[in-house]
Amino acid sequence: MEPLSWTGSLSVLNPIYLALWAAFGIAVIAQIVLSFVSPSAEMQGSALAAKKTPGEMAGTASRYLFLGIIALTLIYLIGGILIPGIENKGIVGAISARFLPVWIALVVTFALSITFKRKLGLYGKLFDSFVGMIGFAIVMFWVFTGVFSAMDLIVTHDPLSQVSGMKNKSPGEPLAGAEAGEYAFYLLGGDNLARDVFSRMVSGSWVVIQIAPLATLFAFMVGITLGLPAAYYGGKLDTFLSFLANLILAFPVILLFYLLVTPEIVATGLPSYMASVLFLFPIIFLVVLFNSRFYTQPSKQKVYVGGILIVGLLLYFSLISQDRTPLNFWPDALDLFDIPGGVLVVFVSVVFVNSPTVFRIVRGIALDIKTRDYVAAGQTRGEGPWYIMLWEILPNARGPLIVDFCLRIGYTTILLGTLGFFGLGLPPESPDWGSTINDGRRLLSIYPHPALAPAIALMSLVLGLNLLADGLREESLKD
Repeated sequence: MEPLSWTGSLSVLNPIYLALWAAFGIAVIAQIVLSFVSPSAEMQGSALAAKKTPGEMAGTASRYLFLGIIALTLIYLIGGILIPGIENKGIVGAISARFLPVWIALVVTFALSITFKRKLGLYGKLFDSFVGMIGFAIVMFWVFTGVFSAMDLIVTHDPLSQVSGMKNKSPGEPLAGAEAGEYAFYLLGGDNLARDVFSRMVSGSWVVIQIAPLATLFAFMVGITLGLPAAYYGGKLDTFLSFLANLILAFPVILLFYLLVTPEIVATGLPSYMASVLFLFPIIFLVVLFNSRFYTQPSKQKVYVGGILIVGLLLYFSLISQDRTPLNFWPDALDLFDIPGGVLVVFVSVVFVNSPTVFRIVRGIALDIKTRDYVAAGQTRGEGPWYIMLWEILPNARGPLIVDFCLRIGYTTILLGTLGFFGLGLPPESPDWGSTINDGRRLLSIYPHPALAPAIALMSLVLGLNLLADGLREESLKD
C-alpha cells in the first residue's frame, strides 16, 4: 500500500492554492508599505481624491485573495468528505472526513445561534462581530473535537497503543500489518514510541477542554466571592484580602506552578488540603447567590439553597476524597467519580494561581460600580449587601469579566502546555499537547511532525480564545 499524498485527487488545485497564498502575501506587504505613503495635498483637493489610493487597492486585493484562499480550503475539506476512497481523499481529505461530526455540530450551532441571536443577549451580539465569529468557530471546533474524541468518533487509533514498525513514520504512512476493520493509515505519522500523532492530538484536546474552562470557572467563583465584599465593605477586610492576593501574585506564575506540582510538594498532601478549601467557594457562591435572591420568598429559598447544599456537598466530598491522598475518607458507595491524582493537582494549581488575579479585577470593577446611583437606590430600598453585590454590581460587571474569562482560559491552556512540556502534573503517557510537544522536540530537526501537530493545535485554540475575547469586548462596549 502506497503512502497517502497530502491532497489526493485534488492535487491539481495545489498550484492555484500556492499562487493565491503568494499573491496574498505580496498584497499584504504592499498594503503595509503603501499605508505609510499619504496622498499629496493637491491630490486630496482634486477629483482624484474620490478614487481609491494604491494602499486601499492593495487592501481590497488582499481581502479578495483571502476569500479565495478560504474558498479553496473549503473545497479541499468538502472534497475530502465527498470523494470516495481514502487514497483519493489524501491526508487533508481523510482528516476532514474524520472531523465530520465536528463540522455538523459547528453548522448546527452557528445556524441556531444566528437565527435566534437577538434573543441571546451578549452571546447573540457576538455574531455581529466577524472577528468574534472566527474566534468562536475555532474555540468550538476544539470543544466539539474534545467531546467527540471522548466518544471515539474521531480518533483512528488508541492514542496510547504502539504499532511495531511505525516509529517516527511520516504523515500518511500505511499501517504495518493492518487487520480487517482497523484504520489503515497514520494520518499525521507516528511518534518516537510508534503512537498515532493524529489520535494523540485529537485526544489531547479533551484533556484541555476538561481542565482549562472548569478550572478557570472555579477561579472566577473564588475571585468573585472574595472580591465583591472586599470592594463593597472596604476597610480592614479589603486590606487583608488584598494583601493575601498580592502575596500570591508576588511569585512568578510559572515558578509557582512548578512548585505546586513537583512530586515532593504533592507527597506532603498540600494539593489535597488546598482543594478542600478552594472547592468550597463554588458552593458558598451559589448558596449566597440564591439565598440573597429569594430572601423574601422563604419557600423557594429553602428549595434552592437546600438543593445546592445537598448536590454541592456530595460533589465536594467526591472531589476532595481521593485514593492515595490524606483526605481519603468518603465511602465508595457515595463517591461519584475518581479524578486521577495528576489532574487534581493541576486543577487545584490553576485555580490557586488564577484566583488572586480575578480577585483584583473584580475588586477594581466593583469599586467603580458601587458609586453608581442604582446601587445607592438599592441601599435606599433596604436591599441587603449581598443582594446588591450579586444582583446589582455583578451583572453590570459581566462584560469585562466575560472577556477576561475567555483570555484566562487561553492563559490556562498555555500553562497546561508548559507543565506538560516539563513533564509535571499529568501522567507521562498523557496525550495532552504539552507532553506530546515535549516528546517530539527531542527529534525535532529530523522528524518535526510529532511536535508540530499539537503545537499548531495549541496555538490555534489560544488564538481562537483571544479572537473570541476581542469580539466580546467589542460588543460589550456597545451596551
